[in-house]
Amino acid sequence: MSHIATIALDDANLPPPTPEIEQERRVAMFDLMERNSFALPARNGQAMPDGPYGLSLSIREKRLVFDVAGSDGQQAAEFHLSLSPFRQVVKDYFSICKSYYDAVKTLPPSQIETIDMARKGIHDEGARILRERLDGKAEIDEDTARRLFTLVCVLHFGG
Repeated sequence: MSHIATIALDDANLPPPTPEIEQERRVAMFDLMERNSFALPARNGQAMPDGPYGLSLSIREKRLVFDVAGSDGQQAAEFHLSLSPFRQVVKDYFSICKSYYDAVKTLPPSQIETIDMARKGIHDEGARILRERLDGKAEIDEDTARRLFTLVCVLHFGG
């Protein structure tokens, strides 16, 4: 499969992120650039441009926008996803992350581990929803979906 070679978040109109949100963003971007799987399937019998791809993520008019450029820099695809299916899982994810960040400061490792397992479960659910929403638009593996879901959360934080 092809991959994402560059990624940009359009967060210009969002409030400044908290240090924790900024850290989540940095880690997700780094991990995504280290390894990802992203391809555009054929549409209407037409082959899509091969990667590597440039991806720009933004929220416009309450929709998550994937703007994908091919290796030549030309737009290869653009798709808009409703944010509705993400709302509850993003809310749950932020809630559990807050609990996790608070727990790291005061709780013993066993309790932190329990909260972290719940956080990972919610994160997996968000990645699953993202893969479902991208079905037929983009082919991504589970790790790529997890990292992209983190970036959706970062964008959702201000939106």
